[in-house]
Amino acid sequence: MTDIIQIQESEYDAILRQAVAVIDRTRAMVATTVCSAISTAHWEIGKLLHDKKIESKHGSGVVNRLSFDLKQRYPQMGVSPRNLWDMKKFYERFCDSEPKLRQAVAVLPWGHTLTLMRKFGEDDNTILYYAQEITSKGWNRELLSSAISLQMHKKKNEQSDNNFEQTLPATQAMFANDVFRSGYNLGFLGVKDPILETELEARLVEKIKQFLLELGKGFTYIGNQHVLEYNGKRSKVDMLFFHRGLHCLVAIDLKIGEFRPEYAGKMNYYLSLLDRLERREDENRSIGIILCAEKDRVEVELALEDMGKPIGVADYQLIVPQEELKRVVAEEMEAFGKEHPIQIEKEENT
Repeated sequence: MTDIIQIQESEYDAILRQAVAVIDRTRAMVATTVCSAISTAHWEIGKLLHDKKIESKHGSGVVNRLSFDLKQRYPQMGVSPRNLWDMKKFYERFCDSEPKLRQAVAVLPWGHTLTLMRKFGEDDNTILYYAQEITSKGWNRELLSSAISLQMHKKKNEQSDNNFEQTLPATQAMFANDVFRSGYNLGFLGVKDPILETELEARLVEKIKQFLLELGKGFTYIGNQHVLEYNGKRSKVDMLFFHRGLHCLVAIDLKIGEFRPEYAGKMNYYLSLLDRLERREDENRSIGIILCAEKDRVEVELALEDMGKPIGVADYQLIVPQEELKRVVAEEMEAFGKEHPIQIEKEENT
């Protein structure tokens, strides 16, 4: 315990993450080997039923009898009639697929494979994406269902301006990526001229309800200029929130100019203080968001590369973009037209 106290908290966090990664990687290798063997058995049984031309209309008696006899010999194995039909579907779905896809699904847990088949049918690219994510990140069925609900396959090419995947468990990282956006519109503040950071913060506090709506669901406002005292020094977090879904504190640092790499180090320090002083035992690691007027993605990536705390960088707009304004107006006119068709016809005829 003395050795741990003598090193910095960030160094210990790095050691812990690496040790956990080694154990998780080993467990994943064992699980993959087992799943691969089971998948081979399912594939061969499915091929057998396919080659014998056993179809659901006329072959139910054969499959039911086969299920009964196999259960007598292997009571712990899932060989119900429905599962046997699924094995046949499994073989028929992937027997003509590209080798890369076949290899990807071959190492998946059986329940994961069935989920992908039912959800995405003949969509090879989407199934391949989720199969690779399951293997690399060790997703269980619940995480897979959540990822599908969030339509993660549609966001796979989006660049992220954070280090969540490197600093958070897979579950929290996935939801954090969904919760936090890469940009926010603060047009509701009515800012037209250059503004100071203190004034920006004051306006956000004044219109905190609108800001919470812009941030999204689940945020609870704690306060601004939140004081953190440690080792005889005082630090202040611009704005502090709590997110119910992520179950963690969220610190927001406001900047009126473009992103600078030193902002990441400052936020990393704030998060260390929050985790040490205010985070409860049942809460997840605190997350930091640097909200700035502009950002360079490459600069953000380099700045966050070696940070031990989960940090995201987002930019904001102080006016409503013209394209967005046109879209909103068009949608409102269309909606009004559907609700008042007669009135519009009269106006057009006058």
